[in-house]
Amino acid sequence: MSQQKQNGNIIAIITMIFLFGMIAFVTNLAAPMGIVLKNQFSVSNALGMLGNLGNFIAYAVMGIPSGILLTRVGYKKTALIAVAVGFIGVGVQFLSGHASPSSAFGVYLIGAFISGFSMCLLNSVVNPMLNSLGGEGNKGNQLIQVGGSFNSIMATITPMFVGILIAGSVEKATISQIFPVMYTAMAVFAFAFFVLLFVHIPEPRTASKNDEPIGKLMKGALKFRHFVLGAFAIFVYVGVEVGVPGTLNLFLTESVAKGGAGIATTISGFVVGTYWLLMLIGRLAGASLGARVSSRVMMLVTSGVGLVLVLLAIFSSTSTLINLPVLQQSATGGLSFGMAEVPINAMYLVLVGLCTSIMWGSIFNLAVEGLGKYLAAASGLFMVLVCGGGILPLIQGWLADVAGFMNSYWVIIFALAYLLFYGLIGCKNVNKDIPVD
Repeated sequence: MSQQKQNGNIIAIITMIFLFGMIAFVTNLAAPMGIVLKNQFSVSNALGMLGNLGNFIAYAVMGIPSGILLTRVGYKKTALIAVAVGFIGVGVQFLSGHASPSSAFGVYLIGAFISGFSMCLLNSVVNPMLNSLGGEGNKGNQLIQVGGSFNSIMATITPMFVGILIAGSVEKATISQIFPVMYTAMAVFAFAFFVLLFVHIPEPRTASKNDEPIGKLMKGALKFRHFVLGAFAIFVYVGVEVGVPGTLNLFLTESVAKGGAGIATTISGFVVGTYWLLMLIGRLAGASLGARVSSRVMMLVTSGVGLVLVLLAIFSSTSTLINLPVLQQSATGGLSFGMAEVPINAMYLVLVGLCTSIMWGSIFNLAVEGLGKYLAAASGLFMVLVCGGGILPLIQGWLADVAGFMNSYWVIIFALAYLLFYGLIGCKNVNKDIPVD
């Protein structure tokens, strides 16, 4: 019986890690799509990020229902619903490429919003499952970092894939050029649905049905100060994670006359992809150190270093160039690896990926520590604040329009400063007297 349980846990862990990757693949399509929307529909940087906003604002709508769903039907059924909704969401985005010019933008935004529903549900399932299957504490954090590593692989591929597909004149980029990415996403969702349908997913102890009303459980979770501050930490963290590479992509592809770097989309896609690749490296390091280094120490180090890197990017001259290895398009139209000159600001911002890599797992681990029976309900509340991934980049995009790309990164500075505060003070559980059994 023990061996059977262990095998079931291994399959469950692999399944959750696979779903973690799906979250990144679909979510990370929104930011590079901002380049396509901006050029196809001749809109500003802020409006170009509306697809990203639509994806993340769904968390604000679906966060609490996802917690209710978890407590009512369990993790497996919630995951199946999430995958089915994800397939529909990407399908609607695909249809936007066939819609009339007057309605295509709106159809795409609807698809991004539906996809956000799916990502919210998957996040609600994956994080507590991995934390629980890892035994919580440092081991739980370590397992979340492993899942995050696969998440980073998929995140690295997406902007590179988009950059290759729209190689050439960025001014002529259209949604239909991104169809191969959408085909891939729908195929992955379809495959995952049938895998989940036949795989046994053991329900965590905290996912067992609770007789207490969901409203009471959510109110109970909100009594924990470290959880409330942690939920807001996720709001600003996701804004940092998405805003740094998203705005960087816009900066690199924008013409020099408009304050950008005027770099080809293939090159910029690989520069931004390097950010996500460094997140993979950071998460692998976090997974290896997770059992020995506390989540709090990880938060303090990464938020502090991140602040330094973004400040260097803001105050460095965009005319100072540095060579980075990228995939680029040759004069004959072929693709080859080589060195390309990019502003030094890009290098500093790409390195931020090493810092943001382990923050999600660390914040989640710190925020839900000691919540007991409130975990599933708290996970839904937690997901509401992921909408920061749409709101902060939109604010940053607006600031880029009015004050320039590098000045827009002051939004990231304030966000990282809050994360440093959370690691120093906000993460301490001062409500240990509240019963959680």
